[in-house]
Amino acid sequence: MRVAIHPPSNSHLCSTWALRYDPIKITKPINPKTSLKPSALSKSSNTSINFNPEFQDGKKIKPHLLYDKTLENFDLPVIIRHSGTVSRYFWDGKELQFVSVDGIDSFSIWDFSVSFENGKRKFVRVCRAAIRNFFLPREVSENYLEYVKWKFLHRVFSSALQVLATQAMFRAIGIGYSRSLPSAAALNWVLKDGLGRLSRCIYTASLASAFDTNLKRVRFSTSVLFSLSIGVELLTPAFPKYFLLLATIANIAKQISLSCYIATGTAVHKSFAISDNLGEVSAKAQIQTVCFDNVGLLLAATFNILLRNNQRLLVALPFVLYPIFSAVDLFGIYQALKHVHLQTLTKDRLELIINIWIQLGYIPSPAEVSKRKGIDFLWSKGRELVPIRIGCLNPKRKIPKLSLMTLKFLKDEGFYFICIENFKSGSKITDHGILVCLREGARTSDIIMGLLQACYVRKSLLLDTISWENGLEAACDSSDSVFREWVILMNKSKKTAQADVDLLIDKMSGEGWACRNVLLSTQEQARYSFVAE
Repeated sequence: MRVAIHPPSNSHLCSTWALRYDPIKITKPINPKTSLKPSALSKSSNTSINFNPEFQDGKKIKPHLLYDKTLENFDLPVIIRHSGTVSRYFWDGKELQFVSVDGIDSFSIWDFSVSFENGKRKFVRVCRAAIRNFFLPREVSENYLEYVKWKFLHRVFSSALQVLATQAMFRAIGIGYSRSLPSAAALNWVLKDGLGRLSRCIYTASLASAFDTNLKRVRFSTSVLFSLSIGVELLTPAFPKYFLLLATIANIAKQISLSCYIATGTAVHKSFAISDNLGEVSAKAQIQTVCFDNVGLLLAATFNILLRNNQRLLVALPFVLYPIFSAVDLFGIYQALKHVHLQTLTKDRLELIINIWIQLGYIPSPAEVSKRKGIDFLWSKGRELVPIRIGCLNPKRKIPKLSLMTLKFLKDEGFYFICIENFKSGSKITDHGILVCLREGARTSDIIMGLLQACYVRKSLLLDTISWENGLEAACDSSDSVFREWVILMNKSKKTAQADVDLLIDKMSGEGWACRNVLLSTQEQARYSFVAE
């Protein structure tokens, strides 16, 4: 729009101004490159006003009277960012103009006809901005675009595999052949869907807390399960008599994968929403999923059209494409999960943060922790020399003498206690672990301090391995000196943890970690209380 400012004719010093709005005459815009990468602005609205001297071209603005006839053109040092466009105010000597400086909203058919090259560049910028605004949220973290790229790869090939699997099942139940029985086919289809949804409910109820504490591992493992289910569906034409059995097994796996995808979706989207725009990020994710899946449908349809005259190749096509598409699908989701940086604290993430802080003296960012942990497969757990666990003593394992003495002399103070547990038969330090038992009413700060103290205890045990191994052997013979050494270690480590816990929490908050809660699994949520309570 054009804003004209007219001073009253009978006064040189005017206190009020008359505003007139007219369509503006577009001046030659500055043409910075437009990227599909979303902006990473935090805590701002869609419209922002900035003082930006980069558009001043070295000109200094001096105070002028707007009605001065000798006034030259000049740019005002204010730019407006709104809906992916950048505009600024410009005084042409007579009127105040609002001009686009990125050339996006200044595209017109007239401009295109006057200068083909200039119009083509503007048209490309318009298309880029439209695609960016359609697919990407306006304010997300810097790693979001990489996540979307790998998500595209995952969804396209997963969708194409689903099309091939559905065709195989239709072929197995006889749809399209004269001998097919529509009622029997419909019954089999309903039964396999019903059993799959029932299994989905059971799975979701049994692993509810794992969606928070082991999100990446559960997400990837269920994706592998989903790929295997498609392979089972592709086998149905070869074994039509066992259609119900095979289809039910495949549908159970699919429903489990779907439940995990829905349950973990909010946490994944929240990790990208830097301005609490979770609704926008979720909405864009749905748009991306629909569009990417349609590309996969188009890919599968292309193969079918190319081989429509050769039934043998058409039947063999799914078995040829399945291993290739599955590998690309799983690789895509694996890479996408690597770009998901969760800010919530779990026992494993908190332990890694504390270890880095103790050993290297700094707090790692969510991105660094995500890179170090990766997907966190089951076989990668327990590699620490003295693992730390949160929970309660397992009576099925051999309980060390030190743990029994700790329980015997436990006082009614504090919200946790630390003891030793055996997870292997032997008296070596590496055969033992550290157990943190939480009391009813333990707060987040108590959990952090308990894990911090346990890390200090582990450091002391590993620094004096030989002495403590001899002590553990002597503890089996009811040596009181070993217990006294253990009590001294507990008191010393607790004082150190109490002195450092507030600083640790402050530094974690400064790095972007959500320190209000520590997410624990079902086993880690076990609490103790005294008999009098």
